[in-house]
Amino acid sequence: MLDILVLYYSHRGSVRALGERIACGIESVPGMQARLRTVPRVSTVCEATEASIPDAGAPYVEPSDLEECTALALGSPVRFGNMAAPMKYFWDGTIAGWQNGTLAGKPACVFTSSGSQHGGNEATLLSMTLPLLHHGMLVMGLPFTEPDLSSTVSGGTPYGASHIAGPTGNAQLSAEESRLAYALGKRLALITQRLNRP
Repeated sequence: MLDILVLYYSHRGSVRALGERIACGIESVPGMQARLRTVPRVSTVCEATEASIPDAGAPYVEPSDLEECTALALGSPVRFGNMAAPMKYFWDGTIAGWQNGTLAGKPACVFTSSGSQHGGNEATLLSMTLPLLHHGMLVMGLPFTEPDLSSTVSGGTPYGASHIAGPTGNAQLSAEESRLAYALGKRLALITQRLNRP
């Protein structure tokens, strides 16, 4: 089995829901396995700490997850057109992996959720590709051969899967968002499979 890391930060559950659908798409490809991981929240108070194990959801990511994965799906909610601080904080601490080429040559994709249709989804997706490109990853998106990409009135972009949570933070994915997240996971798994053939 080849492990694909699905790494996300989710504040209200939308990004987690996308990550779980991406994981389903990954695992639809024989021989591929999704490894869901998250990052802890950050605090402006120096003494504040998070529990070493999250109360719910995926465990926290460790350097070994990056080393052992054959590919990566990266997700974060939109924060003013950028990835959320906890995810940025995590990537800022990956210098050793960058120096060692831990992720170089591995395929990757990105996914996000915002509160509104024009909330910065595409800018956030692009911001998440920057550390991946610096790490030498092979970043891919969603092609327009996916019919839902042309018909969705909610989330979905060629840069990666996305969700529109609305002002109430609704984590429920639309049918199109769900299919696009699944398709992104499946595409990542198929490309990973092709790159890892003996």
